[in-house]
Amino acid sequence: MNITHRIKPFAKLDVNELYELLRLRSEVFVVEQNCVFLDQDNKDQKCHHVLIYNNNRLAAYSRLVPAGISYAEVSIGRVITSPEARGTGLGRKLMEVSIAGCRELFGPVNIRIGAQTYALPFYESLGFIAEGERYDEDGIEHVEMVLKPTV
Repeated sequence: MNITHRIKPFAKLDVNELYELLRLRSEVFVVEQNCVFLDQDNKDQKCHHVLIYNNNRLAAYSRLVPAGISYAEVSIGRVITSPEARGTGLGRKLMEVSIAGCRELFGPVNIRIGAQTYALPFYESLGFIAEGERYDEDGIEHVEMVLKPTV
């Protein structure tokens, strides 16, 4: 495996990167998870995008969302690992890079996510704590989780 990553604001994404990330999001969220929803939600333009490549192929992705857009706090969203990359540790790498990116961009602030409940143990292993009630989003059970800054 030859793993590289980039974190870029929307305006700095080239057309190939934009196509790759939108394609991967559609492949996983729309086709694999069978969710009919409008993925292009006008938040991307305000976010930084985490792109993790394995051998120059997009293998994992997330977006870093400033406070006040999805939640009152900074958040990490659209977290995905390509089907081919699952079980390789890239999901953990993606979240570690995403958390570090949030800390670099936004400082020592809380990071909130809307996690699919099957992934609770994974996010808990990264320090996230579940908050609030479980809820349905596009037919998949979720719960909000928060990662507090380390002092």
